[in-house]
Amino acid sequence: MFTSSFCNYNELLFNGNCITCHSVDNLNKSAPTIQEVKQRYIEAFPLKKDFVEYMSNWVLKPDANTSLMMDAIEKYELMPELAFDKRTLKEISEFIYENDFK
Repeated sequence: MFTSSFCNYNELLFNGNCITCHSVDNLNKSAPTIQEVKQRYIEAFPLKKDFVEYMSNWVLKPDANTSLMMDAIEKYELMPELAFDKRTLKEISEFIYENDFK
């Protein structure tokens, strides 16, 4: 894969799919901001490989029992299954890990 295209592709995946619910401007839509999500996951999984693996697995099949964000589930309800493949979710998770969204 091409490094610069890969990064742009991951950003496109994120912007085309995640910001519909997870805003980057601190204006909550129907889910916690991406900054809140990233902060919670980074605290639990500071290593990139662990962060990407856990986040992509959880988004593949959201489960309140394995959630790191029970407060968000109480406020917004459980994230629905989105029918993405695992590879796409890993690419999006990598983009989230590598960006600060400021």
